[in-house]
Amino acid sequence: MTASRTLYFRRRLVNAIFLTLSIAAALFGMMWLGLILYDLLKEGVAGLSPSLFTQSTPPPGSPGGLLNAIVGSVTMSVLAVLAGTPIGLFAGTYLAEYGQHTRLAFALRFINDILLSAPSIVTGLFVYEILVLPMGHFSGWAGALSLMVIVIPVVVRTTENMLLLVPNGLREAASALGAPRNWVIRYITWRAAKAGIITGVLLAIARISGETAPLLFTALSNTNFTTNLNQPMYSLPVVIFQYALSPYEDWHRLAWAGALLVTGAVLTLSIVARLLENKRN
Repeated sequence: MTASRTLYFRRRLVNAIFLTLSIAAALFGMMWLGLILYDLLKEGVAGLSPSLFTQSTPPPGSPGGLLNAIVGSVTMSVLAVLAGTPIGLFAGTYLAEYGQHTRLAFALRFINDILLSAPSIVTGLFVYEILVLPMGHFSGWAGALSLMVIVIPVVVRTTENMLLLVPNGLREAASALGAPRNWVIRYITWRAAKAGIITGVLLAIARISGETAPLLFTALSNTNFTTNLNQPMYSLPVVIFQYALSPYEDWHRLAWAGALLVTGAVLTLSIVARLLENKRN
């Protein structure tokens, strides 16, 4: 009896120690996140104004905003998602539904894992070599392509995982009624995994919203407002990077305001993705 009570108290002690360490680590991380958000709100809110959304980036000492950077970021991100989502969706569908245990599927998963973990600057260098150099200039098309390469592996991984969670009984029931495989995928498995797939797309958007390195090698910057994708195009991350390093106080305010916009967009997308995931569960 004494030995069992000793073992019981020892287990309780070890559990309390690990619980305390886990809570302390969580609070430590939350503390830094809170400090970052506090500093971002304090500095970023001061830079918010109507001109931020109606005027382009100014020269030093002049009034201006971030209209050209906002339009550039939205344009390239939308193109990247529109082009990358179907590729990622069909690739993830192949991995989950058709070639789950084939050698090709193994190779695709391996490549996808490499793309997921590769630094984004490598993506920028790759697009710079295959598109920017042959064209002879930076462009919005090159920026969108570099972001698309980042979107694809996120959507592939999410789509495959969500489709694998769909019970096989749904597929078997549809097949037993004579439905062809493509019909089963389109009307059964895709619909069952719809919330999870949309979550993956939102996470991909959040991932590319703050990417700076690939855009420096592809879209670079353009102080003028433009929607011409054949020209260099500004984006919020590049503006933040350039203006934060400048010696001008007015540019610093714009950099803080741009950082607040990007952070707000990423947090909003992350919250929406979490809500969709909870709805699916």
